[in-house]
Amino acid sequence: MSDDTIRLVTIGRIVRRRRRLLTLLVVVGALVGYGTSLLFPPRYTTSASVLLPGAWEERELVTQAEIATSSVVVDRAAAKLDWAGVDGTELRDRVSAKAADGNIIKISGTADTPERAQQLSDQVAQQFVTFAAQIAGDSTDPEAAAPEALRQMVVQTSRRITELADEAGPGQTVESVQTRTELSKLRTALQEAINKLDQTDPAATQANMVVMGSAARPTGEAPPTRIQLVVGGALLFFLLAVIGHLTAARMSRRLRTEPEIAAALGSTLLGTVDVPGERPAHRPRSHGARARIRRLLGVDVRWDVPAPQASGDEAGRQLRYRRVCARVRDRLPSPRRLLVVVPDGDEIARRAAGQLVAEAESDPLLRVVEVSVSQPMVPDRDNESGALVVLSAGSWTAGELAGIAEACADAKHEVVGIVLAGTVWARPTRSVGRPRRAATPAPALAVGDDATGGAQ
Repeated sequence: MSDDTIRLVTIGRIVRRRRRLLTLLVVVGALVGYGTSLLFPPRYTTSASVLLPGAWEERELVTQAEIATSSVVVDRAAAKLDWAGVDGTELRDRVSAKAADGNIIKISGTADTPERAQQLSDQVAQQFVTFAAQIAGDSTDPEAAAPEALRQMVVQTSRRITELADEAGPGQTVESVQTRTELSKLRTALQEAINKLDQTDPAATQANMVVMGSAARPTGEAPPTRIQLVVGGALLFFLLAVIGHLTAARMSRRLRTEPEIAAALGSTLLGTVDVPGERPAHRPRSHGARARIRRLLGVDVRWDVPAPQASGDEAGRQLRYRRVCARVRDRLPSPRRLLVVVPDGDEIARRAAGQLVAEAESDPLLRVVEVSVSQPMVPDRDNESGALVVLSAGSWTAGELAGIAEACADAKHEVVGIVLAGTVWARPTRSVGRPRRAATPAPALAVGDDATGGAQ
């Protein structure tokens, strides 16, 4: 699987063959999400809007939003609310403001109840408007006092112009008419200048900020809600389980291709045989509490093994076994007894070895032994003069197979060949004529003491 592309069929295989484990993990994730929701109490959020009349640039609106959440405004709101155990420092984490379209500042407040969230937003908006008005009306700043002084000078100049116009006479002469006209133009220009000054004065605009009604009382919790945490926990555990399965398969060192298996054992592949798929054939024969838990969760079945393909018929499967036996005879200089070495726990290979023994018909004689891959030990050479390794692809690593090959060499057994076994779905067929002899049952296979190294 390390070189395969992750496809939807792979995800589907994980879900199908690990559904019990995934269901358990989803339930655990939901419980974790529920427990997390208990640690974080529900929160409610609402917003109050403040209108800023006049023409405002974007950077000015951003500045006003910063002022709305400043420590001065929030501290004043905290003092007005007078909530027990809540000060301005804590409220600053619950208040936010942003500039919206139409010169509107939206002030949002978050609290543990809908009523408090509404009160917080309204109070911060009110304190923001009050603070902005104070800034606009502050005359202690010399720069802020300069426009007011200019207005006073313009008023005084306009009065002086009126006096000069009266002194120029009622306009009976050309000179007096021209003088009164020039003074009138000057008065008009001064009035237009003062009007433009009023329009561009930010203090006059800021003083007209308006709170656009009370904040709406929230009807639902602010995200993440308890339902969102429960669903998020379940989904997170499900995704982690699937990613864990894919990562384990990517990092798996089990050999799957025929050249890799032949190179690990240092011998030649003699052929592949088919074993009818059965549920017990995919499950290890282990016992104990740990094995029962694995069977209960469904993790005792390999998920990364593709589904067996449909088999032709029984005659075709037996033909494969006969051809493998013929290749074994061709590789032996004379008829002699061989050990059929099967890795312990490889149920598919064990069934294939039993079928090989049945097809060999004692020419040459075959004896099956199961060898532990963790501590491989092959019986010493007695009547046998070679070993035939039978195993299933995708079940063992290169190191485990190399250990079996070394155990055969230590026992003076030459590995004469390798047989790969795979599962297929057997199609039901009607027997016509004389039925062929069935495979030798499991009690006839030589196992037990041979697996521990005892010679016979």
